[in-house]
Parts: sequence; structure tokens; C-alpha cells
Amino acid sequence: MERPSLGQIILLASSSAITAIFYTVYRHKYRTAQTLKGAKKISLDHDLQNILMDLPGKCVPYAVIEGVVRAAKDSLTSQFMDNYKGVIHRLSLKEHKMVWNRTTHLWNDHEKVIHQRTNTVPFDLTPEDADAGDLAVRVMKPLEATELDLETVYEKFHPTVQSFTNALGHLLTGERPKGVQETEEMLRIGATVTGVGELVLDNKTIKLQPPKAGMQYYLSKLDFQSLVQRQESQVRVWKVLCLLCGVATCVTLFFILRRHYKQYKEKRRLKRLQREFEDARARLGDDAAEEARNTCIICLANQKSSVFLECGHVCSCYQCYQALPSPKKCPVCRNAISRVVPLYNS
Repeated sequence: MERPSLGQIILLASSSAITAIFYTVYRHKYRTAQTLKGAKKISLDHDLQNILMDLPGKCVPYAVIEGVVRAAKDSLTSQFMDNYKGVIHRLSLKEHKMVWNRTTHLWNDHEKVIHQRTNTVPFDLTPEDADAGDLAVRVMKPLEATELDLETVYEKFHPTVQSFTNALGHLLTGERPKGVQETEEMLRIGATVTGVGELVLDNKTIKLQPPKAGMQYYLSKLDFQSLVQRQESQVRVWKVLCLLCGVATCVTLFFILRRHYKQYKEKRRLKRLQREFEDARARLGDDAAEEARNTCIICLANQKSSVFLECGHVCSCYQCYQALPSPKKCPVCRNAISRVVPLYNS
């Protein structure tokens, strides 16, 4: 049987590898979504400290808490917008350019972050009720959050000034700059944030920090239900991609096996035909040998039909016997033929 071609092996191996990668990502997303759905929702009220005091280790390993952002001490001010204050400030410079693809012979958009600076100050999540007093949850290590929703407060695109010399150089190098995009993002004071992480009581200070055991840390402007729905939508997307790649892998494997099965059937058919041909040739050989034994040795045309006596040889037909010269002698042993007995084949 012919072995699979190199192209078939590469196609099957690549589709299987992509399916395995997509399945791994899907399982990770699925476990993350299920873990998020199982997080314990905690109300930010005056009973929170007492609840944590009664728990083992004074912590909730994976908790959901919603509150309003408030700076613990100083706040950060926007560089471009007046009266915009926050607790996380990120300034990004992103270069946009067109890159010549030598394979497709097309110009493709390309983005590259050339500078990014993030500043943060300690901040708390407080109840929306202004009468809550000093009740607050200190947010620890916010930059480690998997989903950190920041509000874009300023964005401006600075186009590149083109000259003939620069344009000619860009054509030669295969890169054509379009400009630089300047973006300022902030987590503003007063924004409502949903935090998901480990909630722990540490010396009368309630802290929300990154959870252990590989669980994800979230600081999102979405409410908890919307956050869960977004995670589940990502799970569905990866599930569809995994199924599509799995179907493509199965179809590829099916066609390869189908082709080799056809080759196997054709090979068996040819072997059967060869065996039948050899059997027929063997039968024809036996019939020819039998016919040669029964053919007259004189004319080699008619069948033997005479028994010569007294020698007993059967070697000729009756016509050839009559044509023998006198005295008639047996063509085999040369003894005189005294009489002839007819031979009838049935």
C-alpha cells in the first residue's frame, strides 16, 4: 500500500496540532468561566469585617465585590483633560505603519507600541452609599488583573509628514509610516468597579488581592453578571473554533483513509485477477497436455483411434493406419501389426 504523501502528513499534523491548541485554550477558558461563576458574591457593608473574622484564615479565597473607586491618599491627574482624576494612569504611544508583504504583494497595516507608562496609587472600593463612613476594601496589585478596564480619556493621532525623499526610501525599505497615536487611559475616581479575587482581613484592613491556585484576578467596570456573560461568550467562540478545526482534521483523516482503502481494494482486486488468470492458465495447460497425448503422432491432427496388436500401442488415427506402407508396422516399436482394434473415446 502506498504511504501518505508529505503534503498529506503535513496537513494532518498541522490540523491536529491546531485542534489540540484550540482545545487547550477552550478548556482553560471553560475552567476560568466556571470558576468565575462559582465565586462568592460579598456585599460591601458593615458586616463584612465580622464575616471575615469568622472565616478560616479570615479570607474568602475567591470573592466578588462591587464598589466605587476612591483614592486612599493622593490621586493622579490627567495630562490632557482638566478635572480628570484617577488612581491608575496609562499613557501609550503606538506607531502605525504600512508594511509590504513579499508573499501577497500587498501593503498591510502594522501597529507597534513604542512607549507605554503606567502609574498607580493606592485606592479603595467603597460602597455607593455616601453614609458608609470609613468602610473600604483596599485593592492590591491592580496591574496584575487579567482584565483591567481603563477609560480612554484622550486620544490623538499624529500623522507622519511625508516628503518625496522619504516616500522613495519607504518604497525601498518596504515600510511606510502613517503616524503615531497618543492615548491616555485612566481608572477614574468615582467609577464603579467589580473586583474578583481573594478577599482577606489583615489587621483590620480588608484587602482584595490576586487569588491563589491559578484563579483569575479581575477589575472590571462591568457588573458581575455581564462579566460572566463575556467570559462565557469567549468560551463559545473557542468551542466553535475547536469544533471547526476538529471537523477539518476528521475530514482530512477520512479522505486519507478513504484513498488508502480504495488502493487496498484495488490491490486485492488485482491479486484476485492474477490468481484467477494463473488458475485458468494452469487449467488450459492441463487440457492442452491431455489433448497432445491423445493426438495422432503421424498427422498430429486427428485423435488416436486405433489399437495395434500384438504390441498394443495406441498411437495413430485410423486414416493414418490405412496410409502405412505394407507390410504395416507399428510406428513406435516397429513390430508387425497383425490386426487393428478401433478405439472409441467417450
